[in-house]
Amino acid sequence: MNTKIQKRELGKSGLEVSALGLGCMGMSFGLGPAADKKEMISLIRSAVEKGITFFDTAEVYGPFTNEELVGEALAPFKGQVVIATKFGWKPNADGRWSELDSRPEHIKEVVEASLKRLKTDVIDLLYQHRVDLEVPIEDVAGAVKDLIKEGKVKHFGLSEAGINTIRKAHAVQPVTALQSEYSLWWRDPEKEIIPTLEELGIGFVPFSPLGKGFLTGKIDENTKFDSSDFRNVVPRFSPEARKANQSLVDLLTKIAEQKNATPAQVALAWLLAQKPWIVPIPGTTKLHRLEENIGAVAIEFTSGELHEIEDASSKIIVQGERYPEQLQKLVGR
Repeated sequence: MNTKIQKRELGKSGLEVSALGLGCMGMSFGLGPAADKKEMISLIRSAVEKGITFFDTAEVYGPFTNEELVGEALAPFKGQVVIATKFGWKPNADGRWSELDSRPEHIKEVVEASLKRLKTDVIDLLYQHRVDLEVPIEDVAGAVKDLIKEGKVKHFGLSEAGINTIRKAHAVQPVTALQSEYSLWWRDPEKEIIPTLEELGIGFVPFSPLGKGFLTGKIDENTKFDSSDFRNVVPRFSPEARKANQSLVDLLTKIAEQKNATPAQVALAWLLAQKPWIVPIPGTTKLHRLEENIGAVAIEFTSGELHEIEDASSKIIVQGERYPEQLQKLVGR
């Protein structure tokens, strides 16, 4: 069934994408072992058939394998879809990708390599993956501006940046979108980020809109993750925190029953209801989950229902940091 997913414009950039995108990271990296490549190509192509036009990847996912997967899967749909990727990391001496590098010359090298892996001649949306304090953001924005002039990139984005960085970058090269975590269990962006994006006409792309799976109601304090799963080191996923945070899932479940929906659909529909320029990018490796997520687009809340969610969720204090300490240092800079 082809659900007609309405389109949304990311800020005032003119970049139109489906109201829901697809985060592709977990297909090859971060949430346990990589999934079967053929199956993931099939899943990505199913997403296109179902009306999704916005796909998210990054050089560092894998590294490299996720861009290759997305490039191969979307090759038949050139010009019909929007692919976003990211630069800003480099391997250190022991091969771990834990050092930042946003030097202009590095950005230009990364883009050449990403274009090849993505099997395209232009990157629709290029994000700086994390703010690099060693490189002035004006220089980063200038490098992307050059790439846009050369026709290798169409739009510039930032990920997990703070408001001062966003303003400085936007003054050099208009920022099309900010990608950061935002959901009913991480509402920090509401304080400063969302008002700033609104003022500047920048779109917002929430990643982990389902709380890395927690808001689906399919994870509890007894859930065991694969040894390669990033959630093992996330404080918010300690068994104690999961037990404490269950009340948020209970709230979503209650609303879902009223709306004849699932907790995941309610969590996504809530995000879509916040601003018309918000485009969440839930990830999945399963077709039935993809279909479930797309179903969220059809759910509408009355102002009374939104008020009820607001009122109930504001009484719930979510336990646990969303990143281990060394990664937490890299956000909001």
